[in-house]
Amino acid sequence: MMVSLSEVIQAQTTFQPKQIEFDWKGIVYRYEKAFEFSLHTNGFILGYNSGRILTYNKTRYYHFSIGYMGDPRERRQNKNIPLANMTSKSFSYGKLNSLYVLRAGIGRKKYLSEKAKRKGIALGYSYEIGPAIAMLKPNYLYLLFSENQNGMLVDELRAERYSSENADVFLDYNRIYGGGGFTRGWKELTFTPGLQARGGILFSLGAYDKYVKMIEVGIMADLFFKKISILAETEAVSNKPYFINLYLTLQLGARRN
Repeated sequence: MMVSLSEVIQAQTTFQPKQIEFDWKGIVYRYEKAFEFSLHTNGFILGYNSGRILTYNKTRYYHFSIGYMGDPRERRQNKNIPLANMTSKSFSYGKLNSLYVLRAGIGRKKYLSEKAKRKGIALGYSYEIGPAIAMLKPNYLYLLFSENQNGMLVDELRAERYSSENADVFLDYNRIYGGGGFTRGWKELTFTPGLQARGGILFSLGAYDKYVKMIEVGIMADLFFKKISILAETEAVSNKPYFINLYLTLQLGARRN
């Protein structure tokens, strides 16, 4: 009997329980909110996205942002001239205004990667369209003026924005002392409405996780209803009503039910 029992035990096979594989695809979360920072060809953007997760791989979102837009022909320089209690600040020759853009939009994003695990990188794309507002802040320069006081020429510095009256001084390089500073001009903003659109390819780390961690690259366009005057127009320089840029975006946020 002992010999028979030993043979039976040796003949038995041990079975391990099968590991259960969970399919995490599905509507795990319903809402998504994220802050974003973008660098583009001629500036940067700070933004906020609020989205509704429609299916596990599709999201509809609303976008709000503010950003700075430069002109690729700008060249910042500094004469480094000390005078009295101040030293000249950097400036861009011929720059009339600084451009800031408010953007809003509605868009969609879709993940293309089919995956059963929550970890890893998901590939997808996104697109959006909406209104935009160009905010132009006048650019001030310290200009050198000479005045006759009691028969003597006295030099005086004045911080002025461009106008038809001072155009010959504002655009005279030899009479520019330096920039007028970032704080000047905010009470003199002018606004121009327009439209914006963008589309890109996104790479999301843990696309179905609680936290949003995403990088996006793509192309963006801003179109306004009239020319945006950033630089003084000459035969070689003309302003335009549209801007097309490449962008790189980092998004960080969270998802919830």
